[in-house]
Amino acid sequence: MSVPVWLWFATIAGLVVLLAIDLFIVDRKPHEVTIAEAARWVTFYVGVAVLFGLGIWYWAGGVSAGEFFAGYITEYSLSVDNLFIFLIIMTTFKVPAIHQHKVLLIGILMALVMRGIFIAVGAAVIAQFSWVFYLFGAFLIYTGYKLARTDHNAEEEEYHENAALRFVRKVFPVTDRYHDEKSFVKINGKRFVTPMFIVMVAIGTTDLLFALDSIPAIFGLTKEPFLVFTANAFALMGLRQLYFLLGGLLNKLVYLSIGLSVILGFIGVKLILEALHTNSLGFLNGGEPLDVPTIGIELSLSVIVGVLAITTIASLIKVRRDPDSVKQVAPSDHL
Repeated sequence: MSVPVWLWFATIAGLVVLLAIDLFIVDRKPHEVTIAEAARWVTFYVGVAVLFGLGIWYWAGGVSAGEFFAGYITEYSLSVDNLFIFLIIMTTFKVPAIHQHKVLLIGILMALVMRGIFIAVGAAVIAQFSWVFYLFGAFLIYTGYKLARTDHNAEEEEYHENAALRFVRKVFPVTDRYHDEKSFVKINGKRFVTPMFIVMVAIGTTDLLFALDSIPAIFGLTKEPFLVFTANAFALMGLRQLYFLLGGLLNKLVYLSIGLSVILGFIGVKLILEALHTNSLGFLNGGEPLDVPTIGIELSLSVIVGVLAITTIASLIKVRRDPDSVKQVAPSDHL
């Protein structure tokens, strides 16, 4: 798939326009986002992603479109699991409901920029060292195993600040309360950052950590950087509205992590099979490719959608039969 430079610029410009419209319409007057409003925006962003995928189909063919849709669904589903962590962050920092949308928007914009850099580096490494797919595949299988072994019935989860937040707190004095939607304030002639800024950094940097498994996963579905970036962009753009839409349903997806672990493991196996099929490592089969089966994008897309459907249905049945299995987010006194 050959992507001209003008298409890169046109796509990025279109994404910026969409985000600017969202920022102007939703955030010009801070308010608590309703379920109906969130549903409209989720429908809008999913619709735009579908239209983009159909454009890929028309322009580059069904295989590329299938790779985009598989990558988009995978990134979106992995992001849903991340939303539970975002909920913990919001609870930990006691973010006022009317400002939560802006926090998510700025935090996700930061994440999108950092993911773009991460994707560029990953694409450059893959272009030079094809054997990196062995590492990606092994990492995804290991990540899926760890995710499956997580205690999904834990009563509480607590957010622990990462190195980036500790650095910000060390460099800048932080106020002990919110100042409307301001990120910076001056008090007695001294500049402070507010908890609003801290929680934005928390959202952005936490998402980057999640990208450590999601980016290798999507490279397992497509090696085209343009598709990797756009699938990530569309997944992130619709993520914050999904946060408000899911609401209490988010805590009821008790088997989501298990489903995601199956998807990560599946993509990991797919990557290793493809690496063996195009093997160039001298110590393995004399540097010659191995005659192993590979997994096509059609099967990959079917498995991803099927696992997510089964996971969602099983979660809702489990919660209906055992209401105590719903994940709980413990309130925190931290600010």
